[in-house]
Amino acid sequence: MTVFALLYTLHVLAALVWVGGMFFAWMVLRPAAVKALQGPARLTLWADVFPRFFVWVWVAVVLLPISGTGLMHLRFNGFETAPRYVQVMMGLYVVMTALFIRIQALQLPLLRQAVQAEDWAAGAAALGSIRRLVGINLLVGLSLVAIAAARPGL
Repeated sequence: MTVFALLYTLHVLAALVWVGGMFFAWMVLRPAAVKALQGPARLTLWADVFPRFFVWVWVAVVLLPISGTGLMHLRFNGFETAPRYVQVMMGLYVVMTALFIRIQALQLPLLRQAVQAEDWAAGAAALGSIRRLVGINLLVGLSLVAIAAARPGL
């Protein structure tokens, strides 16, 4: 396996875990949880799910710029000569990372505190905020994947 193939594989897998995880949470787990669980159980579920998923998101947050920078240098000899779509992808990565950090650092602690205190109204508000931010991040991530997919052969 070439260095390029290894970096490309890591890059695609990291993006798949992050964006695919958000898609699964938004489109599959959330509707099923709403249907099957009452508010307190649903909030408790999400308070347990997010930290587990966020470990994997952190892996993606670290791997994507490392593998992306490597790919950019191997394919385009650096940022200055990289095509505009690569620069757009890098910018969207920054947006996604900022949204993720906001969720983890600001919103998740509110959800955890509310669940611990059994303050279900505050928990629902925190989860609603997380849901909106994840929805935005999912749209950004899907846009990023579409940009990448439109450029076969990188």
